[in-house]
Amino acid sequence: MRTLLTKLLLNRAAKPLLFLLCAAPLGWLIYGAVANRLGANPAEALIRGLGDWTLRGLLLTLAVTPLRELTGLAALARFRRMLGVFSFVYASLHLLAYGWLDMGLDFGDIAVDIAKRPFILIGFIAWLLMLPLAATSFNRVIKALGAKRWQTLHKAVYAIGIAGVLHFVWLRGGKNNFAEPTVYAVILAALLGWRVWRRVQTKQRGRG
Repeated sequence: MRTLLTKLLLNRAAKPLLFLLCAAPLGWLIYGAVANRLGANPAEALIRGLGDWTLRGLLLTLAVTPLRELTGLAALARFRRMLGVFSFVYASLHLLAYGWLDMGLDFGDIAVDIAKRPFILIGFIAWLLMLPLAATSFNRVIKALGAKRWQTLHKAVYAIGIAGVLHFVWLRGGKNNFAEPTVYAVILAALLGWRVWRRVQTKQRGRG
């Protein structure tokens, strides 16, 4: 079974298929906006939808390594970069939609709003942290940085995941709606907890 799954993951069509799957939510949101199918407040639905898919993309990116190690499917690693880039694309569109549809691209008002509302500030910080990761996602840049420095830089994804979940918790907390944010928070805690456990296990083995 593992051999079959590995063959499927290494298939030339696997990456194009993942690309289409990652782009599908964006296509659906664009279609919904054009066809006026996003409900009574299409601007809010578009902003929230882009934000939701940003967070889902981040969690999927963080899930690649645990899934790879738990299943023994090393080929999963080849999809991590694409998932991370799509997360950045959705985050950038989420920010653009907020700035354009909510704030009318008035950069003065946007700056005041970011400073005034903590959940927007933490979301903006998360996007800023994503910028260098997206900029260094190309093979040439990875070579120039060196694998070790590149890996160190990309550990910022953990802080980005935490900031993204906090952004969502604060957003929904204003409406006393913690059900969905709790699900994301639990998933993130499990993914980060697994990494801490693995590090402890590695250190213990090293001492032994």
